[in-house]
Amino acid sequence: MNVTLKPFDFAQAVARAGLGTDGVPLAKGPAAAPDVGFQKALSQALGAVSKTQNDATAMQREVTLDSPTVSLEQTMVAMQKAQIGFAATLQVRNRLVQAYSEIMSMQV
Repeated sequence: MNVTLKPFDFAQAVARAGLGTDGVPLAKGPAAAPDVGFQKALSQALGAVSKTQNDATAMQREVTLDSPTVSLEQTMVAMQKAQIGFAATLQVRNRLVQAYSEIMSMQV
Protein backbone atom coordinates (compact mmCIF):
# COMPACT_ATOMS: atom_id res chain seq x y z
CA MET A 1 0.00 0.00 0.00
CA ASN A 2 1.53 3.28 -1.14
CA VAL A 3 0.52 6.29 0.94
CA THR A 4 1.52 9.72 -0.27
CA LEU A 5 0.63 12.98 1.38
CA LYS A 6 -0.30 16.03 -0.62
CA PRO A 7 1.18 19.37 0.37
CA PHE A 8 -1.14 21.60 2.39
CA ASP A 9 -2.84 24.23 0.23
CA PHE A 10 -3.69 27.19 2.49
CA ALA A 11 -5.71 29.04 -0.15
CA GLN A 12 -7.91 26.02 -0.77
CA ALA A 13 -8.45 25.46 2.95
CA VAL A 14 -9.56 29.02 3.65
CA ALA A 15 -11.76 29.02 0.54
CA ARG A 16 -13.57 25.94 1.91
CA ALA A 17 -14.08 27.82 5.16
CA GLY A 18 -15.65 30.70 3.24
CA LEU A 19 -12.77 33.09 3.84
CA GLY A 20 -10.33 34.92 1.63
CA THR A 21 -6.58 34.51 2.11
CA ASP A 22 -6.65 37.66 4.24
CA GLY A 23 -9.21 36.12 6.65
CA VAL A 24 -12.11 38.26 5.47
CA PRO A 25 -15.34 36.36 4.76
CA LEU A 26 -16.08 35.98 1.07
CA ALA A 27 -19.12 37.82 -0.26
CA LYS A 28 -22.09 35.53 -0.60
CA GLY A 29 -23.28 35.09 -4.13
CA PRO A 30 -26.02 32.99 -5.64
CA ALA A 31 -23.73 29.94 -5.64
CA ALA A 32 -23.08 30.21 -1.90
CA ALA A 33 -24.78 27.74 0.41
CA PRO A 34 -27.84 29.13 2.17
CA ASP A 35 -27.62 29.81 5.89
CA VAL A 36 -28.77 26.92 7.98
CA GLY A 37 -30.49 28.21 11.06
CA PHE A 38 -31.68 26.49 14.18
CA GLN A 39 -35.27 26.36 12.94
CA LYS A 40 -34.28 24.66 9.69
CA ALA A 41 -32.02 22.16 11.46
CA LEU A 42 -34.75 21.34 13.96
CA SER A 43 -37.32 20.93 11.19
CA GLN A 44 -35.03 18.56 9.30
CA ALA A 45 -34.38 16.52 12.45
CA LEU A 46 -38.11 16.26 13.19
CA GLY A 47 -38.76 15.25 9.60
CA ALA A 48 -36.15 12.51 9.83
CA VAL A 49 -37.66 11.15 13.05
CA SER A 50 -41.13 11.23 11.49
CA LYS A 51 -39.89 9.39 8.39
CA THR A 52 -38.22 6.75 10.56
CA GLN A 53 -41.46 6.21 12.47
CA ASN A 54 -43.50 6.01 9.27
CA ASP A 55 -41.06 3.49 7.79
CA ALA A 56 -41.24 1.35 10.93
CA THR A 57 -45.04 1.44 10.85
CA ALA A 58 -45.06 0.41 7.19
CA MET A 59 -42.68 -2.45 7.93
CA GLN A 60 -44.89 -3.59 10.82
CA ARG A 61 -47.86 -3.64 8.48
CA GLU A 62 -45.92 -5.70 5.93
CA VAL A 63 -44.85 -8.23 8.57
CA THR A 64 -48.43 -8.50 9.81
CA LEU A 65 -49.58 -9.24 6.27
CA ASP A 66 -46.86 -11.93 5.91
CA SER A 67 -45.08 -10.09 3.11
CA PRO A 68 -41.94 -11.96 1.99
CA THR A 69 -40.11 -8.68 1.24
CA VAL A 70 -39.72 -7.66 4.90
CA SER A 71 -38.18 -9.74 7.66
CA LEU A 72 -39.07 -9.63 11.31
CA GLU A 73 -35.48 -8.70 12.20
CA GLN A 74 -35.50 -5.67 9.90
CA THR A 75 -38.82 -4.59 11.35
CA MET A 76 -37.60 -4.87 14.94
CA VAL A 77 -34.47 -2.85 14.15
CA ALA A 78 -36.55 -0.18 12.42
CA MET A 79 -38.91 -0.02 15.40
CA GLN A 80 -36.00 0.38 17.82
CA LYS A 81 -34.47 3.13 15.68
CA ALA A 82 -37.81 4.94 15.64
CA GLN A 83 -38.17 4.57 19.40
CA ILE A 84 -34.65 5.89 20.06
CA GLY A 85 -35.19 8.80 17.69
CA PHE A 86 -38.46 9.70 19.37
CA ALA A 87 -36.91 9.49 22.85
CA ALA A 88 -34.05 11.76 21.77
CA THR A 89 -36.51 14.23 20.25
CA LEU A 90 -38.51 14.23 23.46
CA GLN A 91 -35.36 14.99 25.47
CA VAL A 92 -34.47 17.88 23.16
CA ARG A 93 -37.98 19.26 23.53
CA ASN A 94 -37.78 19.00 27.32
CA ARG A 95 -34.45 20.84 27.35
CA LEU A 96 -35.82 23.58 25.10
CA VAL A 97 -38.86 24.06 27.34
CA GLN A 98 -36.62 24.14 30.40
CA ALA A 99 -34.30 26.72 28.81
CA TYR A 100 -37.30 28.84 27.75
CA SER A 101 -38.70 28.71 31.28
CA GLU A 102 -35.36 29.75 32.76
CA ILE A 103 -35.02 32.65 30.33
CA MET A 104 -38.57 33.83 31.02
CA SER A 105 -38.00 33.74 34.79
CA MET A 106 -34.85 35.93 34.56
CA GLN A 107 -35.16 39.40 35.97
CA VAL A 108 -34.16 42.21 33.68
